[in-house]
Amino acid sequence: MRLPRRQFDEVSFQLAPMIDMTFLLLIFFMVTTRISKEQIRMEVRLPHASNAVIPHDISGRDLVTIDAAGALFTGNRPVSDKELASHLTERLREYPPLRVYVRADSATPAKRIKEIMKIAAEAGAIDVIFGSYTEK
Repeated sequence: MRLPRRQFDEVSFQLAPMIDMTFLLLIFFMVTTRISKEQIRMEVRLPHASNAVIPHDISGRDLVTIDAAGALFTGNRPVSDKELASHLTERLREYPPLRVYVRADSATPAKRIKEIMKIAAEAGAIDVIFGSYTEK
């Protein structure tokens, strides 16, 4: 008794699910980029530095802004020194490692910047960068 040979269908590549995933990823990155840029809306006059280097990646950093009067902001929300310390400590606990991006106005006293660096170090920050303009 002979068994009939089975006909194998050729496997085809399904394109529709790939297009769906591409659009989902595109929307995700568009939304997260908008959130990151929204945090830097507060205007400060950044200092000029001759040896400034542009970092390759500033994502995943907590943004701390210091205005000319020395007032602190996380994103666009004003905070006190104690609130900043608790925010950074909480951030380290939830999303380690703690990396901080400090944007200080050029008129901010250096003593105030040192205080913020101390708060960040006590909270466990392993990487702190400062915003500045490069001199040409």
